[in-house]
Amino acid sequence: MNTSESFRSKFRSSFAVVGHPNKGKSSIVSTLARNDSIEISRQSGTTKTSNQYRIDTGNGGFDLIDTPGFQRPRQVLKWLKAKAKSADQYADAIKAFVMDDSCKQNFPDEVELLTPLVNGAAILYVVDGSRPYGAEYETEMEILRWTGRPSMALINPIESDEYVVPWQNALNQFFKMVQVFNPMNADLQEQVTLLNAFALLEPKWKNNLKLVISDLLEQENNFMQQSIGILGDLLVECCSYQFQQKVLTKEQAESTQGFLKIQYNNHLIKQEKQAHHALLDLFSYHKIQIDKEELKVAPDLFDTEQWYLWGLNKNQLAIMSTMAGVATGAVADMALAGSSFLLGAVGGGILGFTSAFFGSDYIGKLKLKGLPLGGYLAQQGPITDLNFPYVIIGRFLYLYQQLKNKNHADRNDVELNTLELSAKIKALKKEDAKQLHKVCSLLVKQKVANDLKPALEVLFDSL
Repeated sequence: MNTSESFRSKFRSSFAVVGHPNKGKSSIVSTLARNDSIEISRQSGTTKTSNQYRIDTGNGGFDLIDTPGFQRPRQVLKWLKAKAKSADQYADAIKAFVMDDSCKQNFPDEVELLTPLVNGAAILYVVDGSRPYGAEYETEMEILRWTGRPSMALINPIESDEYVVPWQNALNQFFKMVQVFNPMNADLQEQVTLLNAFALLEPKWKNNLKLVISDLLEQENNFMQQSIGILGDLLVECCSYQFQQKVLTKEQAESTQGFLKIQYNNHLIKQEKQAHHALLDLFSYHKIQIDKEELKVAPDLFDTEQWYLWGLNKNQLAIMSTMAGVATGAVADMALAGSSFLLGAVGGGILGFTSAFFGSDYIGKLKLKGLPLGGYLAQQGPITDLNFPYVIIGRFLYLYQQLKNKNHADRNDVELNTLELSAKIKALKKEDAKQLHKVCSLLVKQKVANDLKPALEVLFDSL
């Protein structure tokens, strides 16, 4: 361990998440640790032993300890009171409790949850804000007070916030800080707010936790950039892919068209699936599934009405195509020093408008090329419909948006459905929309799109 690592280890913070059973302790750990492998259940007492999760963010880090819930707090407090007669003896009584063999046998859950506190962890006491406050919880809080450790209470409104205020009134009597935190829908800013509160519990942890926060904010931008890279690679592959088969006659080519379509279709499905799973891995989701309709190229490829749901609508596609077409014509005019009197710009716009409406008629057309030594090369793909890249973009962005806003405590499968991509693009600045369409036009022509990344970045920024 080098000096820098030793310093970080010395001031590394540790938090034991404790409380009554079935109050969402594991959900809080799962969200903050960004770990969807932590077992979560509505059944009381899912956590039987303390489990430590190490969170490293590059320049900083902290530990979260998921503990069992209190099972017999009244009996434990009675044991402690028999060992300590004054406040100066409370912490020693807690240490004696976790070391006592009879306590390990009679109070295994309490020994498990108190041991991390004896070892230096801070307290994160979790309660359910949708359930009424009861005086019976005060026994648990009194035991925690005996540890003398820095403490904070988290109110988790599992089903509602109906009883949050009574809980706040009670918890303020026992804990230095009280926060409301819902691990199911807390966004990054809420998590950062919580980490800032953690930093106030123990001054020596402050600098390390500030590094953690800085890393997490930077990580969000890095995730976006990596996601753009994944989508960019997917677009290039899907828009350029073609499946070929050598045949002897035109009749044989016609008979193999169904086979060619199936192979072509399967390849595109595989590529999209790999890209989507790469996105899951990037966001550290390893246990959830994608509930989706596969990308259907044949025979549903010819149902372009379905494509307008995924990508752009007819009118918008025509407008976008015209914008890109005019831009192409304008380049030609500049090359001729304007001598065409903008006829190139007008012609380019009309060509773009026409191809937007009629390009889909040629999506599935089988291509045949004669070979020098006889026979033919039958080819399926690439798809040249201008809406095709938008379909890929829309589906990818929908999944990205869900994962970006999803927490690891939420174990529901993500759905892949239609995104209102047309609305997203409509909200773009005219120049940004034009750039995006030019890029998509180049992709379906199997040309290099140098501005692919910045064009996609504008869309990601809008989410």
